[in-house]
Amino acid sequence: MLIGGELVHARSGEFDLSVSPATEEVIGRVPRGTADDVDRAVKAADAAWPDWFALTPLARGRAMRDFGQALLSRSEEILRVEVADTGNTITPMRGDVGFAVDSLDYYAGITHEMKGQTIPSTHENIHMTIREPYGVVARIAPFNHPLMFAVARTAAALAAGNAVIVKPPETSPLSAMILSEIARDALPPGVFNIVTGDGRTVGNAIVQHPLIKRIAFIGSPQTGRAIQRAAADVAVKHISLELGGKNPFVAFPDVDPGEIADAAVRGMNFAWQGQSCGSTSRLLVHTDIYEEVLARVVEKVQAIRVGLPQLPETGMGPLNSRSQLEKVLSFFASATAEGTRLMTGGKRPDGEMFAKGFWVEPTVYADVEPDMRVWREEVFGPILSVGKWTTFEEAVEKANGTEYGLTAAIWTNNINDALKMVRRIRSGHTWINGSSAHFIGVPFGGMKSSGVEREEGIEEMLSYAETKTINIMLAKR
Repeated sequence: MLIGGELVHARSGEFDLSVSPATEEVIGRVPRGTADDVDRAVKAADAAWPDWFALTPLARGRAMRDFGQALLSRSEEILRVEVADTGNTITPMRGDVGFAVDSLDYYAGITHEMKGQTIPSTHENIHMTIREPYGVVARIAPFNHPLMFAVARTAAALAAGNAVIVKPPETSPLSAMILSEIARDALPPGVFNIVTGDGRTVGNAIVQHPLIKRIAFIGSPQTGRAIQRAAADVAVKHISLELGGKNPFVAFPDVDPGEIADAAVRGMNFAWQGQSCGSTSRLLVHTDIYEEVLARVVEKVQAIRVGLPQLPETGMGPLNSRSQLEKVLSFFASATAEGTRLMTGGKRPDGEMFAKGFWVEPTVYADVEPDMRVWREEVFGPILSVGKWTTFEEAVEKANGTEYGLTAAIWTNNINDALKMVRRIRSGHTWINGSSAHFIGVPFGGMKSSGVEREEGIEEMLSYAETKTINIMLAKR
């Protein structure tokens, strides 16, 4: 682990093993962190952040860019480790380090935007605000993009002048060991800390530490609510949550069915097994083109090659963990019981190589209705649910018919229909004639149970600072 600029073992002296999702073989180990290790990291960060904040914005930005270049120099090593540890396929995962570095560059370039205001409240005096960092902040990273989220989603906090503590995911922690070495050499001691371990121990210690007032989490709504409850028992804290999604893709009849099928399959993120909170996992197609779109979607999903994630030709690898496998298998069972039409997939792949590991086939269910579990609940796996609509109001109702509101995609050549639909759908991040893509500087986040706050834009950097008001009293006393 990285604490105070030093690579250290856990105080417990114990380790957690990491297994390959493809073979279930042990491929590495990481220190089993404790609450005491979290406290050590907090103290190191608390000692480091004042000097980090005291740097000029340009100097902080230069250090962040140097950090990014150091990441790039080891990108192939990181890629190999993450593919083996997560099960995500190698070709799209090549973009993760690049996105992390781009995020560091973006926030390094806007450090001067940590501005306050002058307020003309009275003529005789000067009223102004300045922004100051929280000091010690924490990021709890998910398993689907471990290094990218550990870096890209801490860049804003670093730019604002904070010191950070990162908890990597317990099922895919190995790239954090490389990140520890890189951050140790690239950043001042204590500015970037990494504590590995499970959520019940390390995660809870982070959430309940009184000196950590600002916490960011990506994961399930259930865990997000648990973090809010646990934090509230200790102190008033600022918590941003990017949580689950059951995201609608609404297809109008004026778009080519082939284009819709391409975008719908792309938006499902099968390359990381559908394990993405932004996946458009509910495809809503107008009845006029429903069967044609469905047939093309099924054809494309059946063409996805399931295999070892290290091979460039592989289109989908194994799920991340046994718990993810069991969850997806439970959706197969409930979808069958509820009477959906299975179009492809719905089981473990055949063959000797799939006897071990956390494998399922990419799956499409048709004629899915809003009262079905596979329509309402987030799977976080490779299941695309397809349903139909006839009227505009029906499409809106079905699109909004879950507790989630993270992303949505609208496909139509009629700009009036597109904008009307976007305004009616309660999702925080939307695409018109697009899907899946993120863009540097464009805020990302959800409505309803999909979270609070926004990440990836200037709003995220400003959220890592507190406003201090200064009243300069010039009038005669």
